[in-house]
Amino acid sequence: MDRSLKALSLILSYPSRELQEAMPEIGTILGSDPRIATDTRAALRSLTDGFADADLYDLQESYVMLFDRSRTLSLNLFEHVHGESRDRGGAMVSLIETYRAGGFEPATTELPDHLPVLLEFLSTRPFAEVQETLADAAHIIDALAARLVRRDSGYAAAFAALLQLSGDKADAEAVADMLAQPDDDPTDLAALDAVWEETEVTFGPDPNAGCPQVRDMLAAMDKPTPQQLNRSA
Repeated sequence: MDRSLKALSLILSYPSRELQEAMPEIGTILGSDPRIATDTRAALRSLTDGFADADLYDLQESYVMLFDRSRTLSLNLFEHVHGESRDRGGAMVSLIETYRAGGFEPATTELPDHLPVLLEFLSTRPFAEVQETLADAAHIIDALAARLVRRDSGYAAAFAALLQLSGDKADAEAVADMLAQPDDDPTDLAALDAVWEETEVTFGPDPNAGCPQVRDMLAAMDKPTPQQLNRSA
């Protein structure tokens, strides 16, 4: 198992008491990974130290405000690609099949495209596959990192680390297109309700669905269309 990917998966998961208790070990794992830049390792150490010492309810509230109540910061990757379209359901089914083909059965209520779930799966895969997958999603990861920097959030370090582990640079034009979309205001409940009203994502069987590698599915993320970007705004 790639312990750094597992550690990043945990950092980006909903805060719990057990997660708080594990933060010193998580910080040590990430702080000793030479694949991650020195300044990013320092930022990750600051994040894990602060996480371990903070009030749990404050951590949970901050997490919800960032990732659950802000669509432009959603950790569900297909949200940034398919938005509310029915294509997202088929992509979910294929992703679940990919997980199962790799001997991985997510034990979570989160959607299969939830970034922490994907990272846990990738922690069990060959590193070349990891890099290809992260590189295919690099522009999404980069845009999320930039938005978190705007909000002065320590979580930005986790996304910086993922970009470095990918060994590739995000497509600058795709990142710029994503960042051109206005950030959500998590305190504007009426606007959020309107944005989140969408057609149901279905997960029924697709007779034409195969079992592609996850990196092939994410490859479609490299150059999102303007329509897709508008849906994920």
